[in-house]
Amino acid sequence: MLDILNESIENLVSSIQSGSLKSVDLVDFYIDRINKFKEYNAVIEIFDDARDLALEMDKKIANGFKGKLAGIPIIIKDNILYENHKASCASKMLENFVSPFNATVVDKLLKEGAIILGRANMDEFAMGSSTETSFYGKTLNALDKSRVPGGSSGGSAVAVALNLCPVALGTDTGGSVRQPASFNGIIGLKPSYGRVSRYGIVAYGSSLDQVGVLAKNTDDTKLIFNIISGHSENDMTSIKNEVKDSLDSVIENLKIGVPVEIKEMIKGMPCENAFYTLIDQLKNLNCEIVDVSLPNIKLVLPTYYIIATAEATSNLARFDGVKYTYRSKDSKSLEEVYLKSRSEGFGEEVKRRIMLGNYVLSSGYYDAYYKKAKSLQNELKNEFKSALKNVDLILLPTTKGEAYKLGEKTNPIDSYREDIFTVSANITSLPAISVPYMKGEHNMPFGMQFIANYFEENKLFKISEIVEKLAKN
Repeated sequence: MLDILNESIENLVSSIQSGSLKSVDLVDFYIDRINKFKEYNAVIEIFDDARDLALEMDKKIANGFKGKLAGIPIIIKDNILYENHKASCASKMLENFVSPFNATVVDKLLKEGAIILGRANMDEFAMGSSTETSFYGKTLNALDKSRVPGGSSGGSAVAVALNLCPVALGTDTGGSVRQPASFNGIIGLKPSYGRVSRYGIVAYGSSLDQVGVLAKNTDDTKLIFNIISGHSENDMTSIKNEVKDSLDSVIENLKIGVPVEIKEMIKGMPCENAFYTLIDQLKNLNCEIVDVSLPNIKLVLPTYYIIATAEATSNLARFDGVKYTYRSKDSKSLEEVYLKSRSEGFGEEVKRRIMLGNYVLSSGYYDAYYKKAKSLQNELKNEFKSALKNVDLILLPTTKGEAYKLGEKTNPIDSYREDIFTVSANITSLPAISVPYMKGEHNMPFGMQFIANYFEENKLFKISEIVEKLAKN
């Protein structure tokens, strides 16, 4: 008998193609699970047409349709546009916005026969590390309801970890796919910048955002990555490099760089023991471990938050209460429309980042903050580029340790520090993956992270398969 919860996407598709499983039955199965686990608040909305689309897909399959995702339900983050469906970015500002077109990634999923099942909860406008800033309320960790799921793609991560869908899409601006993956014990992939089109993604930081994949195993992650990646005529930042469907998984002679600065940074952190244990295990598998140096990695967090908030300020300027956004009912002049609509429509964290962004871009502080951050970004890119000339991958923890308690990080700075190990991949535009590896003192999982050179996601899948096997033993 088919074990839906533990089958790979490829096996589920084979069962649907053979007729032993119907897409509509699979959709019904996951809808029942979403309703059963409503208290976790992972899914904002189950789309009304999902079941009808599954019925249509069953007919198409009976008539010979053979897509790589034929009949597979997928959940997307609430900032990914799906034509004629709501996409609110978990904000009051966009509460009733209905998308007039599809994001490129959605088009690619639909082309292969996927059923878009619903939209996942998230930190408002992807600004947060815990999915506690959502207009729809906080999401709970899949394994401990008293803890955060991570963010900003917390809803997507919890949906996968609770088996509310086989796979989900999120977005990663500073670790927003990898960190919740770590906290919920699943895989999170952030591709190279430009490898996956951002067209149809509501922007937070345009030079940092990247659509990512959240899945239970490497094979599913790889499959979805291959489908959604590639150039888009609507997105000039998407690259034209061809993505290979067949990715080698041979592990001999894999050379892994360990930044000497990270060894200092993790002293006393809960992830420290796991970090060195993994290094020892990789050595036993004939992986070569090499020390590398990234002198400016300690400055990556302030660099990231200056650039990200500056870009957020620009991107969110369009939400002014005039067109398709929330409009204050008390406004009596155009100036009041802007002021009151933005004050009432945005949450506290979003307003905080808008103010930070305006500050670092202001005439008196532009050189002191933004210009300096961009200079540091270039230095960091060069440091990673130099290190990756000599190694295949760079090893970092994904998080300091396991998920923290809900409401624990009331100081915004404490919350920002949770991104310390993940933001490097976004600042440098490099691909990275978080793979579940060990459990902490409260029996909660956390992951280890690998960064590869530009467009070398194949190496990430190699190491992911290795760590997956190590974690199971």
